[in-house]
Amino acid sequence: MEYCKRFLRVLLVFVLANLALLETLAPPPDWLTLPLLFGLLAYYLWFHIRPRRAKGATHRLRALLGGYELLFVAFFVILAEMAFYPLLLATGALHRAVPALGAAPDWVFLAANLLLFVPLVGALLVNGFFRVLLTSKHLRVVWRVLLLLCWWVPLFNLYLFYRVLKAVRHEYYFELSRLENEAVHAENRDCETRYPIVLVHGIFFRDWQLVNYWGRIPRALTRCGATVFYGGQQSALPVAQSAAELAERLQAVLRETGAEKVNLIAHSKGGLDSRYAITRLGLAPHVASLTTVNTPHRGCIFAEELLRTLPKGVIAWMERRYNGLFRTLGDASPDFLGGVRDLTRENCLCFNRETPDQEGVFYQSVMSTMQKPSSAGFPLNLTWHLVRKYDREANDGLVARSSAEWGHFLGNLSASGRRGVSHGDVVDLMREDIPGFDVREFYIGLVKGLKEKGF
Repeated sequence: MEYCKRFLRVLLVFVLANLALLETLAPPPDWLTLPLLFGLLAYYLWFHIRPRRAKGATHRLRALLGGYELLFVAFFVILAEMAFYPLLLATGALHRAVPALGAAPDWVFLAANLLLFVPLVGALLVNGFFRVLLTSKHLRVVWRVLLLLCWWVPLFNLYLFYRVLKAVRHEYYFELSRLENEAVHAENRDCETRYPIVLVHGIFFRDWQLVNYWGRIPRALTRCGATVFYGGQQSALPVAQSAAELAERLQAVLRETGAEKVNLIAHSKGGLDSRYAITRLGLAPHVASLTTVNTPHRGCIFAEELLRTLPKGVIAWMERRYNGLFRTLGDASPDFLGGVRDLTRENCLCFNRETPDQEGVFYQSVMSTMQKPSSAGFPLNLTWHLVRKYDREANDGLVARSSAEWGHFLGNLSASGRRGVSHGDVVDLMREDIPGFDVREFYIGLVKGLKEKGF
């Protein structure tokens, strides 16, 4: 049914945009001319206001779908126009319909018809483009710029429309499916665990309010019943110091909630910080579970090699730059080099001997891997090669697969095709919907599993 409606939309806009030309070729009865004109104009204006209905969608998704429909109709009207003009020129239909044209070439009349066609179809493009521009969260900047600058370029614009429409359509149906799934999870309170969830970030990031390290994950968990807190440690410190800050934060969470314990979900170095706090700072009685995500439990050989081979002056320069920047951004005492050194293989193996798992705490881990360097942007697309060279195995751009296994291993996260899931993808750092991997659904399932275990 929707295909019939869409065909009708394309047909009506095509007829209005070529009304002068079509009336010349096949003049309607006089009594029908004005009703036809006003009817087409009324439909055209209504189409601008409400391009398509979207049941069950949010305001953003409705606007996004409307933009998609406007661009889709404009796309096919342009295609029809590209076929219509050559047909008229090849058949000489204009001269047969209007003998008064005489020796005047057909293209003169067709060019005059464009004076109506271009503004009408162009308005659809502008409306659709701005709807998509303002509501799409996944359309890449490069496609937005190309569409804005090159929509008028013959043939290339068709390719642009195809890529943009494909991306927007995927986003709409993906997000709509997410809303439906989330509604079921929320109704069942699937993430309402016995103990609150504390998300512990990795190295080189902070728990900022404006830019959430965990992307869209916390909101999804909260909607499904979870009580979510953050670790709050500084961006880069030695594990012992980060763990001390984390321990202080966990005590505050326990006081605030009145809970006996917490569930820790820790990414990257945050997993080491959490293990230290549990084992060596006496938090084991207050932690029900620790789930580590892409944590280098056995260290990063490539980090060790870089510290050994890079000139000391380069390392000192990087340390000064990083520490100065993050001190400005709110860290009290950032320590770039201290944080990186604790991630070397030698230090992590020593850490494991001195930090055994504690009885009464449930430990589990999960890992993801990239299939190729282009699976992520800079710097992971470069460090992927370094991990492959030194660690000699599949990795997420920073951590080797075997290094992340600890406790009960939940497996390796993957996506359809050859993209893979990077170190940043697994915490929704870029807020990107990856075909074959729904990061929010993964964390909902993870927390649901903790709830089922009684945590």
